Amino acid sequence: MEQAQTKRNADSLTKILVGVAGTLFVVVIALLFFVVGRETAPDSGSSKTATGAPTSSQFDYGILNDIRSILGRDYVKPDNLDDQTLYEAAINGLLNSLNDSGTYYVDPDTYKVNVLPSGTFEGIGATISQQGNEIVVVAPIPNTPAEAAGIKAGDVILAVDGESTEGWTTEKTVLKIRGPKGTQVIVRIRHDETGLEEDLHITRAPINIESVSTLAPAQGFKNSAGQDVSGIGYIRIREFTARTPGELEDAIKQQQANGVKAIVLDVRGNPGGLLNAVVSVADMFLDKGTILTQRNKDGREQNFTARTGVSTSMPIVLLQNKFSASAAEVLAGALQDNGRATVVGEVSFGKATVNIARELKDGGAIFVSIAQWLTPNGALIDKIGVRPDVEVVPTDEDIDLRRDPQFTRAIDILQGQIRASASP
Repeated sequence: MEQAQTKRNADSLTKILVGVAGTLFVVVIALLFFVVGRETAPDSGSSKTATGAPTSSQFDYGILNDIRSILGRDYVKPDNLDDQTLYEAAINGLLNSLNDSGTYYVDPDTYKVNVLPSGTFEGIGATISQQGNEIVVVAPIPNTPAEAAGIKAGDVILAVDGESTEGWTTEKTVLKIRGPKGTQVIVRIRHDETGLEEDLHITRAPINIESVSTLAPAQGFKNSAGQDVSGIGYIRIREFTARTPGELEDAIKQQQANGVKAIVLDVRGNPGGLLNAVVSVADMFLDKGTILTQRNKDGREQNFTARTGVSTSMPIVLLQNKFSASAAEVLAGALQDNGRATVVGEVSFGKATVNIARELKDGGAIFVSIAQWLTPNGALIDKIGVRPDVEVVPTDEDIDLRRDPQFTRAIDILQGQIRASASP
């Protein structure tokens, strides 16, 4: 999740995501994106307790309890002994030693507000950000209870069910406002435009998050010479959910109906998502060839191959940056290795493992890497990333002036391809 930063160095990352990659979700009420590169595989085993191979009897993990008892009895700074902190530090220390970004622990509070792989959650539907000591609405999600109640961008959330939000984090706000559909929450709002305060009684509902957008970057379709260019469409995939293939097919048909001759496919800032979703998406642009290879811990491989797609000839430039991860990298590798798209931008994040969630007794969960993904040419993505065909890295000046050189380069490339295809 992306939150506003004030210092310049940290702000550069935010500017890249907002100014260059386009609008990203910050924090959705009843939703918290907590990892980069989240893939999920079906959990065919137990869901309430951790499972796996038995631990070697050579090591007694009960020693951790002995250490805690010794600290409680002897440690000179007892105020430092916060059990929740020590508990999570022990878990994270064990998992961090694996040097695998796909295997990690999620605490109970965070796990409760994670968006479902279907791309839906139950809440009121708004994106929020912590600004100073206040919780500010970035925007209500269209066609949600938040929008219907009159919440607008810039409004400040002052209280939830009578409890002041002063000093709250976005995470705490999410936990307080989320809840089952049909239940009601009272949100006290200070409206940005008028300064008036009011209590809004809002009934929670299922919220569908659109993962595909056709709203082009603010600079519009201009080439490097500053000239307006027509005939090029734009599709952005924010994350790969169960809804993505259907949304993308509709977007492609919309672009074709508008007469576009080429498409900019933008996966910058895309953290990943579902395996079956990205396979379906890649398949839309391919009519043959391998999409990806999945290799498990025993070295066995499973190939995913393309069938006839819905848009297999229209020129494509795929935009990626260093925040494009996992499923986004699978798509980039599939289209690149099959010669279907020109990849423009930066080397991607380098996270391509299949993860399965195992719920724990404390209400949290451990996500475990169970397989790796390879591009059609057999290249590992994890810790390496996908290298673009054309590298374009925004400068500090680009970021400050809100220029998008990656999008501009994509326009130049597609304009050239359209001209070449039109030549006798």
